[in-house]
Formats: sequence, structure tokens, C-alpha cells
Amino acid sequence: MSITPLRPRTGPNNPEGPPVRLVSAGAPGSIGGLDDNALFRTVVLPYIDDAYRLARWLTSNSADAEDVVQDASLRAFRAIRSYAGGNPRAWLLSIVRNTAYSWMRKNRPATIVSVDDLEAVELERAAYDETRDDTPEASLIAKVDAEQLRAAIVKLPAPFRETLVLRDIEGLDYREIAEATEVPIGTVMSRLARARRRLLETLRQND
Repeated sequence: MSITPLRPRTGPNNPEGPPVRLVSAGAPGSIGGLDDNALFRTVVLPYIDDAYRLARWLTSNSADAEDVVQDASLRAFRAIRSYAGGNPRAWLLSIVRNTAYSWMRKNRPATIVSVDDLEAVELERAAYDETRDDTPEASLIAKVDAEQLRAAIVKLPAPFRETLVLRDIEGLDYREIAEATEVPIGTVMSRLARARRRLLETLRQND
């Protein structure tokens, strides 16, 4: 199997970097009669830019994001026959997310925040009105300068940051985020609300 670089498209939410394309002599797959290569091209490659963007948000470093995407692409290729349909983008981003945390536990263990500690905060502070998408907070965040917003997002604890990125940047729905992060939908909604509130606090401090 060989790996050749694939440059993602550029854009305000898409830092430049070289995610990868995998090429291998694959065996026939079980979905639509496609072999492994064809299935990989169909399921994974159209979303490689999204994979890099998520990895970049989670690691806060372009070179580290490239390593994560390469590892995640390898994992996705090896697991391609286990793909059972549904949203391929959500399936890939779930692999990227898990790969990113595995990479950070190995290379940057001090950056991993205890999810249990954050869950306790959420249970104390989450309220019903925080679980809605159409909050004034969401509207204000949408108007903030892109660079200022990016810097504020990077400061969020990892569980809050990933939820915000998956929902407000990548556009996944609550069910897809819950599956990707392996938490209940209620926790996804609570984390999203807390992430938006923390963003506002940070942005107001910088005003």
C-alpha cells in the first residue's frame, strides 16, 4: 500500500495541510460490489478536508493534524468493510476524533482534560434554555471576527471544543455527534451550550 499527499481545499475554516490518499490492491467489498479502494474513494476521500479541519481544531497544530489524519485514514481504510451505510462523513469524523485523542494521550497527555470533571460541571450549570440552537449566544458568535473566534475556540476544553466544532462548523446533527463522541444526546446538547457560553465569556473579555 502506498500513501500520496492530498492537499485540501483552502478556505477560512480550512487551514492548509496535507492529508493523505491511500492506494492499495484491495479485495472485493460487501457494499455495492465495490473493492476496498473504490469504497475508500467513495466513503472517505470526499471528506478528507473535513477530517483535516477537525484534526486541526482538536490538536491546534497543523503538523500534528497531518499525523492524525494520516493515522485516521489508515484506520478508515482498514475498517472500510465495516462501514454499514449511513452518513460517511460522520463515520470518518468519528474515526478522526478517536484517533486525535489516542494521538494526544500518547504525545501530549497533559492536554487531556478529565471528561468526568467536565460532566460534573455540566450537570450543575446546564439548563433547559441552554439546549436550544436559536439562542442569542449563537447569533452573537456568528458575527465575531473569524480570527478572534478561532482563538477563543482553541481555548475551550477538548470535549466542549469538539462538540462546538462538530455542530457549528462541520454541521453534524446531535445524533451524529453523540455517536461520534460516544455520549448521550443530552450531554451533546449540554456541552454545546456550555461551549457557546464559554466562548462568549472569552470574547467579551477580549473586547
